[in-house]
Amino acid sequence: MTRESRGGQGQDRGRPPGGGDAAFHALLEDSAEDLYEHAPCGFLSTLLDGRIVKVNETLLDWLGYARADLVGRRTFSGLLTVGGRLYHETHFAPLLRMQGEIREIALELRTATGDRLPVLVTSTVKAGADGEPLLIRTTVFDARNRRAYETELLRARHESEHERERLRALNITLQETLLPPALTDVPGLDVAAHYHVASTDEVGGDFYDLFPLASGAWGFFLGDVCGKGAAAAAITSLARYTLRAAAVYDPDPRSVLANLNTVLGHEYRGSDPRFCTVIFGLLTPDEGGGFDVTLASGGHPPALLMDAGGGARLLPTPGGQLIGVLPHADIVTVRVRLNPGDTMLLHTDGLTEAHSADADGRYGDEALLGFAGALAPTTAHETVAAIRDLLDTLGTGVDDDAAVLALSVPRVESSGVRAEA
Repeated sequence: MTRESRGGQGQDRGRPPGGGDAAFHALLEDSAEDLYEHAPCGFLSTLLDGRIVKVNETLLDWLGYARADLVGRRTFSGLLTVGGRLYHETHFAPLLRMQGEIREIALELRTATGDRLPVLVTSTVKAGADGEPLLIRTTVFDARNRRAYETELLRARHESEHERERLRALNITLQETLLPPALTDVPGLDVAAHYHVASTDEVGGDFYDLFPLASGAWGFFLGDVCGKGAAAAAITSLARYTLRAAAVYDPDPRSVLANLNTVLGHEYRGSDPRFCTVIFGLLTPDEGGGFDVTLASGGHPPALLMDAGGGARLLPTPGGQLIGVLPHADIVTVRVRLNPGDTMLLHTDGLTEAHSADADGRYGDEALLGFAGALAPTTAHETVAAIRDLLDTLGTGVDDDAAVLALSVPRVESSGVRAEA
C-alpha cells in the first residue's frame, strides 16, 4: 500500500460517513458561537444585579427585541410580567443566591408588543477562580405548547367535573324516584325509614315502601337489587311497582313474592340475569291494639323484633331463595304479633356488611342484634335515628347503600292512653 493510498484513507476517516464536501464544510462552520445564537432555547447572561450583558438570537426573536434594546439597558426581571417580577424578587432571586442554581421555574416574559410568552427558566451562578460569583447564566425554554396543553387539560378537567356533578344530580333525582316521597300514615303505628347512599356516583338498588290495601290492611316491603347503576335502577323500579300491583291482586306475602319472581324471570333471562333479595310483610290491626304481621322473605336478611320488655330477637325465614334466579323460588313465611311497645326493624345487607374495626372486618348480624337489644324498648323513629348515627360512625366502611324500615306500636300508658311516638 502506498503513502498516497494510506493518506487517502486517513482523509476519508475525517469526513462524516456518507456525506459530501458541502455537508462536511457546513459541519465545520457550525461554530460554538453559532450554536449559542441559534440554539432551540433562549440564552442570556446577566450581572449579579440582573443587567443583561449577553443574549442569543433565539430569545431576541421570541421577544421581538433588537440586541441593543436589551444588552446593558434592561434587567432580566424587567422582562417579566408584574406577577413574575414579584415572584422573582421574593423567591427566585433569593433561592438562586442561596443554592447557586434554580431549575425549571414557570414564568411569563413580556414581548416587545406586550404579549405574554410562557417560559420555563433555569438559572445558574457562574463563579470566578476565587469562588466569588461573577454573573448569572439563564436558559429559557418556550413553554407555549406546554401551556396550551395544560390549558386544554384544565378545560377538560373542568368539563369532566361539571359532567360528574350533572351525573350526580341525575343519580340523586333518579334515586329519589325509586323511593316513596313519604311513608303512609298507618293509624296506631309509628313508622320511620332511612336510605344511606354510599356513593353518589351510581344509583343504588335498595328500595322500600308502605301502602294501604283493602279491608284495613297494609303492605310493606324492603329489598336490595343486585348491582348498581341504570340497570339496577330499572330492576328496582320494576320490583317496586310489581310488588304493589301484586299485593292489590292477592295480598298473601308468599303470592306477592312469587309474582315478582315470575316477572323478573320473564324480563331478564339468558346472559343478563337480574335478581334481588326482598322481604314483604302484611300488616293487619287486631282488637288488642297491636298488629298481626305476616312476613315472606326471598333470600333477604331476617327482620329484628325489639319487644316492649327490652329484648331483641331475629325473625328468621330459613331457606328463602333469591327472587328472579329460579323459575319457582322457595319462599318462606313467618308470623309475628306487634304488641304495644314492640318495634320491628328491616334492613338491607349494606348495614351488616359494612367494614368495622372488629377482628372479622364486618359489622355483622350479631353486632346488629346486640345493638338492637341495647335500644329496646324503643320506637321506630328512635331506632332509625340510632341506625343513622351508627352508619355515620362506620363512615367510609359503609361501601354499599343501606336502607332501613322500622315499624312500632306505641306503648300504652297506665291511664290507657297510647304514648306519643
